[in-house]
Amino acid sequence: MPENTKHVLVTGGAGYIGSHTAKALAAGGFVPVTYDSLVYGHRWAVRWGPFVEGDIGDKAKLTETIRRYGISAAIHFAAFAYVGESMTQPRLYFDNNVTRSLTLLDAIVDTGVPHVVFSSSCATYGAPPKMPITEDTPQVPLNPYGETKLIIEKALFWYGAAHSISWTALRYFNAAGADPDGELGEAHSPETHLIPLVLEAAVGRRSIEIYGDDYPTPDGTCIRDYIHVSDLAEAHVAALRYLFAGGTSKAMNLGTGAGHSVKEVILAAERITGRKAPHRLAPRRPGDPAVLVADPTLAGRVLGWRPQHSTLESIVGSAWAWHSKTWERRPAG
Repeated sequence: MPENTKHVLVTGGAGYIGSHTAKALAAGGFVPVTYDSLVYGHRWAVRWGPFVEGDIGDKAKLTETIRRYGISAAIHFAAFAYVGESMTQPRLYFDNNVTRSLTLLDAIVDTGVPHVVFSSSCATYGAPPKMPITEDTPQVPLNPYGETKLIIEKALFWYGAAHSISWTALRYFNAAGADPDGELGEAHSPETHLIPLVLEAAVGRRSIEIYGDDYPTPDGTCIRDYIHVSDLAEAHVAALRYLFAGGTSKAMNLGTGAGHSVKEVILAAERITGRKAPHRLAPRRPGDPAVLVADPTLAGRVLGWRPQHSTLESIVGSAWAWHSKTWERRPAG
């Protein structure tokens, strides 16, 4: 079947990474069918293909949607993703991210959808003792969010074995940045990601906290592997093509292989905006590893994927370009 007749179900496609992926799918000749409850997603972010408002726990609606659009594959983003909230409300996370995701997998099996790309996370690794993190690094989550992602990875393995579904689980690190064309960006409520918080601080909408400056890193602050959201979107399209071509099921890391500290991100934002970003020191947060950096070798070898937009300057610059023209859409933090 030609790609331009292949419809792809994108659960959570009105969210940050999901909407960028829908755009990348359309550019690649696919038809993205966004399925989103709009609890955290945005209707304005759905521009590339049909939209169905629904919950992934609604099997009847999922089944009807899959059959109506002749879905050839699914990309599953729909999940709650606030680590701190998962610690205080684990029931919410296990219900949505596990129970309802299993309902989605049941609908996929019952309708004969053969391929699934799953939005997993580096949170499944917890706090590894060695860097960079490879796919063979033990998965020992430190919070319910990471645990729920790991459970669905395991479910995919067993569903795949029993029902001949091929899948990829993409474990990505710190998604950041905004669409280079300026059509999409990051608009969470509440916002917890460092780069948009720093940019809001630079325009006087908030102050930010640095959680600990006594880590065993060059400047004492945590180091993370930031990957541009458009590069993540392209990786999902590449994973889809890999499965359509008969690729075997596997999990892969998505990152750059390089990390940047909290202080480095703040300095980059101040350079790009030309403004100071007020910040203050706060105690460490429980469970924050000092360093999280991916080894993305496998994704490069298997998918032919290489980040194209993921320098810190490109990430912060694209985020600044989008945020600075959309402040009025969102309340101050």
